[in-house]
Amino acid sequence: MSIQHRYEFVYFFDVMNGNPNGDPDAGNLPRLDPETNLGLVTDVCLKRKIRNYVALEKAGEPGHDIYMQERSVLNQQHEKAWKAKDIPPDAKDAYKKLPKDEARARELTAWMCSNFFDVRTFGAVMTTEVNAGQVRGPVQIGFAQSIEPVVPLEVSITRVAVTNERDLEKERTMGRKHILPYGLYRAHGFISAKLAERTGFSQDDLGLFWKALCNMFEHDRSAARGEMAARKLFVFEHEHAMGNAPAHQLFDRIKAVRANGNTDMPARSFHDYRVTVDTDSFPSGVTPRELL
Repeated sequence: MSIQHRYEFVYFFDVMNGNPNGDPDAGNLPRLDPETNLGLVTDVCLKRKIRNYVALEKAGEPGHDIYMQERSVLNQQHEKAWKAKDIPPDAKDAYKKLPKDEARARELTAWMCSNFFDVRTFGAVMTTEVNAGQVRGPVQIGFAQSIEPVVPLEVSITRVAVTNERDLEKERTMGRKHILPYGLYRAHGFISAKLAERTGFSQDDLGLFWKALCNMFEHDRSAARGEMAARKLFVFEHEHAMGNAPAHQLFDRIKAVRANGNTDMPARSFHDYRVTVDTDSFPSGVTPRELL
């Protein structure tokens, strides 16, 4: 059974001496808002880490395959649905079009939802040369943004080995990496019970999603990303599937400020901040929870 309640969440994570999300259009520098110098991490980056965690946690378990994964061929993923439902194409290249029978067409999309965790969670546009329909996912995540402006550092590094024989006479080769000394990021997310009805996103899926948010950085270590950690996860659960209060009003109740009020020195750890939740006169029908 799909989830019955609407949810919003506020997610805090941080990075120390690493690059949380490099920008390929800027030489892989950490992403920045050019007007404010606030750091950015894309929704795609966060979803990638969630997918990777689920792939590790649920490897080989039915219903938890990952649609959008490294080196996957999307047309082959779609073709699995056609073959599983034993639906032949009407004519040459007819895989490009869904079956004319709407019920059979829905079967293809439903099969993709039931077998791929990320399709029933985030949705997918599966209308390529092999058409499996289009799904609007119940879980959506916005860009994460740093609480304060961040200053990227360009660090020179050396390597004693060389790449080509012609470079053997060189004592070493040089390289660079871009890091942030520290940054605390905040992301907002939305989970629709009504859209979950269409994809089959269940209570078990929801529990796995929360678990992924809390633990995904533990299995995403690399030299480039430094130390990254999930710090806080606040969840607002609505009694009604359509919601009991506007999301922005709930988000405004959560603040992250300097612990000692001193902003003269740059923050260098999570302990430099204090995260608070205003629970006074809370909207009726909304239950706040702190999962991390």
